[in-house]
Amino acid sequence: MKRSLELHELIEQWTLLPDELAWLSNKIRETRLGFAIGLKFFQQEHCFPAAANDVPPEAISHVAQQVEVDATEFENYDWDSRVARYHRQQIRELCGFRRSTASDIKFLCQWLEEAVIPRTLDEKQLQEAANQQFRQLGIELLTVKQLRKTIQTSLSNYEAKLYQRTFSQLSSSVQAALDALLKSPDKSASPDNAAPEDDISRFAFLKREPGAIGVKTLLQEVKKLQILRQVGLPDDLFQSLRAKHLQVYRTRAATESVWELRRHPVPIRYTLVAAFCWRRQQEVTDQLIDLLNGIIQKLNRRAEQRVAEEVFQDFKQVTGKHQLLYRIATVSLANPSGSIQEHIYPIASPQILQNIIQEFQSKGVTYRQRIHKVVHKSYKHHYRRMIAPILETLEFRSNNEFYQPIIAAIELLKRYVDSQQQFYDVKETIPLQGILSASQSDILLTIDAQGKPQIDRINYEIAVLQALRDALRSREVWVVGADRYRNPALDLPADFEEMRIDYYEALHQPTDSEAFVTALQQTMKCSLASLNDNLPNNSKVKLLNKKGGWIKLSPLTKQPEPEHLEALKTELVQRWPMTNLLDILKETDLRIGLTQCFKTMGTREVLEGETLQKRLLLCLYGLGTNTGLKRISNGTVDVSYDDLRYVKRRFIDADSLRQAIVQVANATFAARHPQIWGEGTVACASDSKQFGAWDTNLVTEWHRRYGGRGVMVYWHVERKSACIYSQLKTCSSSEVAAMIKGVLRHGTQMKVEKNYVDSHGQSEIGFAFCYLLGFELLPRLKAIGSQKLYRPEVGEANAYPNLQLILTRPIRWNLIRQQYDQIIKYATALRLGTADPEVILQRFTRSEIQHPTYQALIELGRAVKTIFLCRYLNLEELRQEIQEGLNVVESWNSANSFICYGKSGEMASNHRAEQELSLLSLHLLQMCLVYINTLMMQEVLSKEHWWQLMNTEDLRGITPLVYAHINPYGKFELNFEERLEIQLAA
Repeated sequence: MKRSLELHELIEQWTLLPDELAWLSNKIRETRLGFAIGLKFFQQEHCFPAAANDVPPEAISHVAQQVEVDATEFENYDWDSRVARYHRQQIRELCGFRRSTASDIKFLCQWLEEAVIPRTLDEKQLQEAANQQFRQLGIELLTVKQLRKTIQTSLSNYEAKLYQRTFSQLSSSVQAALDALLKSPDKSASPDNAAPEDDISRFAFLKREPGAIGVKTLLQEVKKLQILRQVGLPDDLFQSLRAKHLQVYRTRAATESVWELRRHPVPIRYTLVAAFCWRRQQEVTDQLIDLLNGIIQKLNRRAEQRVAEEVFQDFKQVTGKHQLLYRIATVSLANPSGSIQEHIYPIASPQILQNIIQEFQSKGVTYRQRIHKVVHKSYKHHYRRMIAPILETLEFRSNNEFYQPIIAAIELLKRYVDSQQQFYDVKETIPLQGILSASQSDILLTIDAQGKPQIDRINYEIAVLQALRDALRSREVWVVGADRYRNPALDLPADFEEMRIDYYEALHQPTDSEAFVTALQQTMKCSLASLNDNLPNNSKVKLLNKKGGWIKLSPLTKQPEPEHLEALKTELVQRWPMTNLLDILKETDLRIGLTQCFKTMGTREVLEGETLQKRLLLCLYGLGTNTGLKRISNGTVDVSYDDLRYVKRRFIDADSLRQAIVQVANATFAARHPQIWGEGTVACASDSKQFGAWDTNLVTEWHRRYGGRGVMVYWHVERKSACIYSQLKTCSSSEVAAMIKGVLRHGTQMKVEKNYVDSHGQSEIGFAFCYLLGFELLPRLKAIGSQKLYRPEVGEANAYPNLQLILTRPIRWNLIRQQYDQIIKYATALRLGTADPEVILQRFTRSEIQHPTYQALIELGRAVKTIFLCRYLNLEELRQEIQEGLNVVESWNSANSFICYGKSGEMASNHRAEQELSLLSLHLLQMCLVYINTLMMQEVLSKEHWWQLMNTEDLRGITPLVYAHINPYGKFELNFEERLEIQLAA
């Protein structure tokens, strides 16, 4: 129950009705007040308070006034007395409820096991479902302890049946194959030239992450996939198990050593290893495709760089070419019978003419031929050895008729994979459409003796791989057995036709496409009309007649500086000087219990509560500051490095960290005083930051803008510096997809209605999906000058006369009407999480311009973006709001370096999972800092003289993201009486 109640909540929830007051007629003093409070509490919670402090103080006072009893009498009401038990029985009967029995609890256990746990393993959701079931049956809710015990029993029963069911589906040959994975290698029998993976068990080899992009890494992943397929798991083994559930058991298996897995009872051991193999097969398939795409890109990029260097060395810039050519043409026409040496060379020497020829060749077909020559050589002598394993291991398919030539080309490559022929047989039909572009045809196609076009096999393989990469990235070609690169039809909700009305209602969109279009069209008209009317009086916005229409936007007006915030920060330093960051983490845990989010991945928990709590906090601190567990253990007397490694391996995973972050975020929102921080915010800003990282993996990439190798972390930070979501991403992956994912999956109690981004976080597709999902996308556009406004209707060329310079064509509404159902289907897939936003948005890239749904989404995005641009240009306060929101993200990014100081902030791991744990731990540490700073600032401002100092500008600029009073490193003690025990030199 809420601890702080508003006036309307008191009136609605704690006011006694006339018939309820009549039930109190025979009661006096504390029994009268206790009965009344117990009654109103039970009507809301369907259970009784365990103690007096479970009831909000405002509610006690409000009820006490109604029953005409002093509020202090409530302290005398004994909840364990015979009278209190009698009162509870009366209240149950009056409300139509009864106490739970042993059979009720048994029924609840079975119901959870059969109906709820197959859908979710989250303890909070299970508790809510159990309470809702008892409410519907008219049974008093269980206590927290009883409910947790019931849920644990249900989970244990569910898992026991799952283990037995899985074990019964495995044949003896599959069991033998699973046992072989856990068998330790015989090192004494290993030859001297054995591969590195031969020195470890096959299971340990399968757990390894792929290395740097290259043929060697690709061949290792092919070997992993072959080992996994040889196990021979039944196709329907985990068909009834949700992907999230399967991931839990896969993670549990991965965190255990081979020795620990072998110690499990047979059903548990086989289920865990089978779940690992099942999920790992999908992961390795995805990684294989990532490696294939990366190698193809690497092959092309290196060829372009090499040729560019060669061209730069050979190329001599010829200045004044146009003037030279004009003079040569004039002299040639004046002297048609003259000699070149007599009339041309005096104007342009042979060397200048040669330089002009080289410049033309470097820019024309010759340049592309040089690039292809380098690609051909590299592929033939190094990369071509990957083609046979890839074609043998992966099965490519496509649902699009336009991409069938690529599938046919792959089959052709398979048939000739062992052939030594330079050209294909003349009888073969070689697919060229969609594989060879016009520029490639000029270079690669030749004519044989019969006058038919022919192509070198190596050249054709290169062209097929390049076309395959583009098709895989847009998901038009998919791979059997993959997860991210699976059949795109599986990304969409399978029950859309049956649940169509419900899905439309969930998005708050009309089922009629005409109603949708009409409403959006009307909003466009109003926005354009408002901007058109206000533009002559808007001194901050000018439209210039250059570059086809140009928007000139004046800089924002500088806001007044807050007067007393520096004094407030100084007060924090004086009252809490050099507060250890580890103490910040500890205090947060003692207040809200964040370590309760970390559950063991094993079957039981053996560590004592206080010991586990201490080691968890040390692990989180070591990961978040990037100092590492070894450094933390060296500075702690009673905790070893192995102790911390064990806790990290068995208790800390990404899901647990996200739960802890949500808990701290919600606690921060609940602790805020509205007078200081304002009412609950509905806006957040999102942006990315690069962290340096080791680059022998598939995640780390070179970033053009930042000029270094690393990974990106995408933050979602609300207006008062609470970060509600973070995610690890590659430098090249879409920021628009990351933005949408954060808004939909943050999991906190905050409802996001606005999201501020910079230019990289927006696109026309992004505008379309944000509109459908019910929140505003508010970007700060760097290229604001070149933006255009679309017209809402055809045939209104003279409408909006003040905007003519930046108006362009009308929106094609028919495309939106035709694809409206498909648009809603993709938006529903994003909302439900049936596929990752990055996967869905990959389908809608510029390479898929012919995709009808893509065209409709682009038109929808242009309409929504036009509405936004009208507001953006019309309202300076909106531009200021966006700027302030993005400044908060920049402040959050600056604090990253303060906390994540270890190893210069570089992620010293090649495992994506390890990098994600480090960055989520950083997120958690920083959120703990925000939470404790919020409490500290509120304590300072609770003093009257400090509150009187605060003005409007101070409250606007106040932020809990300050750290002058924080010591992230450790203790600094200087004692001249202590010396190092080193003998002095003679």
